[in-house]
Amino acid sequence: MNHHITAFLFSVGAVVLAEMGDKTQLLAMAFATKYKAGKVMLGVFIATVLNHALAVAVGNLVTRFDSVQVWIQVIASLSFIFFGLWTIRGDKLDGEENGTTKYGAVITVAIAFFIAEMGDKTQLATIALATKFPAAPLGILVGTTTGMLIADGIGIIVGILLRKKIPERTVKLVSAGAFILFGLIGTYQVLSSDFGLALPLTVLALSIIAAITAVSAYLIIRHGRKANGAGSHR
Repeated sequence: MNHHITAFLFSVGAVVLAEMGDKTQLLAMAFATKYKAGKVMLGVFIATVLNHALAVAVGNLVTRFDSVQVWIQVIASLSFIFFGLWTIRGDKLDGEENGTTKYGAVITVAIAFFIAEMGDKTQLATIALATKFPAAPLGILVGTTTGMLIADGIGIIVGILLRKKIPERTVKLVSAGAFILFGLIGTYQVLSSDFGLALPLTVLALSIIAAITAVSAYLIIRHGRKANGAGSHR
């Protein structure tokens, strides 16, 4: 029993430290500007339980096969560029003040967080903890989930404060820019360190991704302005 308590406490501390200022905490902050805090927390909880249960279950496997971890990092990095573009686009409301996507706020947050956590340092920390405390998988799962809720709860509070003091468009663009920046940095690290590409090839690949992202962001913003203009003339 003491072993489970030790694993729980160690997991809470490790994940809170890993998550503070992390990309997924920023994701919680961004979602808090669009959805109710309770729904965001429920989505985070569902995604964390599923993601970290997977991490505990396959911890040894992932750490033994470096190639799997590399591709997870690639997907995770590119997904944050997608999240940045998604943040710029925003969600269409259905006439309600707190409207959600067609999937609902909780499912939207849960899916986004599950994907975002793939290859993130908190998931990798959970995998490492699973190898450190192999006899306490439940303690690790509960501890890492608790740590995520604490850290992302802080992010949600910050997001609510930002929504009240800063225009929604400003928050949206800043959040989107941060997502895209994290995605590009993560992609650079994977290409240069894990794939071992030469600097010119890494810069070229990153430049292509950045250019595609910039064009996509421009088209999304342009489409949004046209839609708003058409709506205001009705």
